[in-house]
Amino acid sequence: MSLLANPVPRLFIGAALISLSPVWVKLVDVSATTSGFYRVAIGGVALTLYLVLSGRRMSFSRATWAVLLASALFFSLDLWFWHRSIQYIGPGLSTLLANFQVFIMTAFGLVVLREAPRLMQVVAIPLALVGLALIVGLDWRALPEDYRLGVIFGLATAAAYAGYLLSMRRARQGSPHRIPSREIAVVSLVCAAMLCATAMIEGQSLAVPTLEDAAWLGAYGLLSHSLGLMFIASSLPHVRTTQVGIALLLQPTLSFVWDVLFFARPMSMTELLGAAIALLAIYLGSRSSSKQPQGARQ
Repeated sequence: MSLLANPVPRLFIGAALISLSPVWVKLVDVSATTSGFYRVAIGGVALTLYLVLSGRRMSFSRATWAVLLASALFFSLDLWFWHRSIQYIGPGLSTLLANFQVFIMTAFGLVVLREAPRLMQVVAIPLALVGLALIVGLDWRALPEDYRLGVIFGLATAAAYAGYLLSMRRARQGSPHRIPSREIAVVSLVCAAMLCATAMIEGQSLAVPTLEDAAWLGAYGLLSHSLGLMFIASSLPHVRTTQVGIALLLQPTLSFVWDVLFFARPMSMTELLGAAIALLAIYLGSRSSSKQPQGARQ
């Protein structure tokens, strides 16, 4: 317990827990939509119980409720795209692409908010493209159709996640609470309802075939979604910006490591170089906004 009382270990433990998210998705034998449903359903119920036991109320203004509904929609799209990307191209690359949201956030700040990007953010964008080109190759049409679809879904995940972050940032404006536990609980439960409806439309079953699958889904919802997000969010006000940036970079890095260790992903030297360049670009691009409590990836 003394270890978790220190915000720095809590930050990095949270990052490590979240990095396991795509591993659970890959291990479980259910559809992409179903695994997304159980992540937010289990995590949302766990967070709600925590709020009830701690005496916190989920009372928001009408405007905030509307923004939270938008956040839930974006997060539903995020999980829908990301879980399919994981199935097509694996945990490592799909999570790396999802973290490209930092560049979409930079573009949004420039075009909509009229915020001039930092020099390092400008440098990060071409670096990310070079890294991606080294990983997937320069001949796009020579890639298998499923692989190309996985890359497209990964980039769509980044766009949806950027929408989630922007709407959550808006919902948090003026909040007296430093930890977004109430907002994440609401978004999780609404997102679960949306994914449940999506599964019904797609004709997908929400049945969990085995106890092993139930264990993976439980770990996904409790460890990665609930504990991982709360560990990071609770530590952010007490650590340096550089430490936050390194922790956020740890997530896609570890996802690549898990992909190699658990699923024997082959990696050439060119792909390793591309991944390193892309991770550096993500780090540079996230430096200015890494103190945001909801910015942790997945």
